[in-house]
Amino acid sequence: ERRGVQITPWGWILLVIPATTFGLGCWQVQRKRWKENLIADLEQKAKQPPAELPENLEDLGKMEYRPVILRGHFLHDREIYMGPRSFIQHGDATSRSGVFSKQGNTTGYLVITPLKLEGREEIILVNRGWVPRNLLKPSTRQDGQITKPVELVGIVKLGENRPQFSPESKGDHFLYRDLSKMCSLTGADPYFVDADEASSVPGGPIGGQTRVTIRNEHLSYIVTWFSLSAATGIIWYRQILRRKAL
Repeated sequence: ERRGVQITPWGWILLVIPATTFGLGCWQVQRKRWKENLIADLEQKAKQPPAELPENLEDLGKMEYRPVILRGHFLHDREIYMGPRSFIQHGDATSRSGVFSKQGNTTGYLVITPLKLEGREEIILVNRGWVPRNLLKPSTRQDGQITKPVELVGIVKLGENRPQFSPESKGDHFLYRDLSKMCSLTGADPYFVDADEASSVPGGPIGGQTRVTIRNEHLSYIVTWFSLSAATGIIWYRQILRRKAL
């Protein structure tokens, strides 16, 4: 008759590893659900009716992804660029803008232009949208260099931290929304918006290039933790429980 399995304290301690990794996997399932809900909420905010620009621009820090109405004139001589970036296509925006070559382009840059606000002293950075590489220079898209006052809708965006392993931005080309350097170079205040698709002009940047950029890698974490839990659980069973039972 087989005697009851007696597991030593050390065996029970080793069981903590698969139990802990299993718990972390369950936690990542909850985090994944929370992140997906957050992304959906931000996407919904971007679809809300545009609000008037607040009197105190510091309030924009609490309005990320909210549409706001901007009025002013562009300071094209301070134009900067962010990229390379792939193009986000909306309906027939490509044909309306006229910026694609016959062969088509899928990679290019975002044109960031300071906007001097109407009746105010502040200057805001506006991501006017995407242009292909061959139209990066302003001289190649003169029709898009609007000199008259404009009114547009922009999606509020906050600054970004430097991505890991990303090189430093050089000159007027940026790899990410480095607001401190962008503002230092252009003289703008630390506020940034993405112009909507309606702002697109023939020969100019294509607006509506807003991405909800929140890292959501929880699925890979779920797979990792549950895999570790299964692997260490099998090892524990074979090395502790099964040996004790023999």
